[in-house]
Amino acid sequence: MPVPQAPFPILFIDDDPLLLGTVRRNLSRDFQVVTCDNALEGLRLATETGPFAVVVSDLKMPGLDGISLLRRIEETCPDTVRMLLTGYANLENALKAVNEGHVFRILAKPCSMDTVRMAVSACLEQYKLLLARQELASLRRLGKALEGIIFALTALVEARDPYTGGHQRRVAELAEALGRRLHLDPDRVMGLRLAAMVHDVGKVYVPAEFLNKPGPLSEAEFCIIKSHPKIGADILGPIDFPWPLAQAVGQHHERLDGSGYPQGLAGDAILLEARIIGVADVVEAMTFYRPYRHGLGLEAALAEIENGAGRLYDQDVVRACQELFREGGSPLWPDRPGAG
Repeated sequence: MPVPQAPFPILFIDDDPLLLGTVRRNLSRDFQVVTCDNALEGLRLATETGPFAVVVSDLKMPGLDGISLLRRIEETCPDTVRMLLTGYANLENALKAVNEGHVFRILAKPCSMDTVRMAVSACLEQYKLLLARQELASLRRLGKALEGIIFALTALVEARDPYTGGHQRRVAELAEALGRRLHLDPDRVMGLRLAAMVHDVGKVYVPAEFLNKPGPLSEAEFCIIKSHPKIGADILGPIDFPWPLAQAVGQHHERLDGSGYPQGLAGDAILLEARIIGVADVVEAMTFYRPYRHGLGLEAALAEIENGAGRLYDQDVVRACQELFREGGSPLWPDRPGAG
């Protein structure tokens, strides 16, 4: 008997051919149904041909009883949801079915096909819930692995230039706070934070003497430094992140009026994540020490983004940043100049 190649096939095992015929006639329009009239063949189908989303078994069958059958199916197909259909319904059998067969539903014969249909639907919902939980667990493991990659890249930058490492950390803290204040969903905030943590990763290719030069940069030196967003995007591009990290890193120096670099993007062509990181980057850079000057302080930084709101910087992001520091009494950066 061919097993249908369907997303959620259901296996009915019962030694009553009349019942199986009724099941096929009444349920095949709603479900992908496979039937089997003996326990051992049902076990083979479930463990070798499956997996099945749901297995419905009779209790009393020659060769192998339903509870033992479902227990053996669970050993090889733990995600399959199991249901018992029996004419011997009593408390003892029910407890045994739950405790030994780990069944999800027990139906007493005789029962209507509508009752069977509702029970099978409930089993399918349980199966989908199990799959969703597994997918969520996989996504969490993936997120941790990707976060590990980001931390490794951050450590690489910081080992070469401790100042840049501290800068990226503070920008990530502010960008995350801004993302939450702008009511981005948690997954998007996570991607924003990770992008901000490595927004300057392209500087690993910039000579250290340029980054730490105490005086003004020459035009040629500045052109090399201006290449770091594109280099960072090139580094991150081959990694299959579930967030647009490469684009955000590559665009964090773009400005709304097209005066930024490296592509001269303008307006909505710039990702929101890049606009957030861009504001956070400016505020941190002006607030804290640079090799070529002392920190100018938070108020100067907030005045800069306010003056550029709508022209250089996203107005909503600027407003959120001002509210965060001026109205919210943000505990970010307790080591900033003038804090405490």
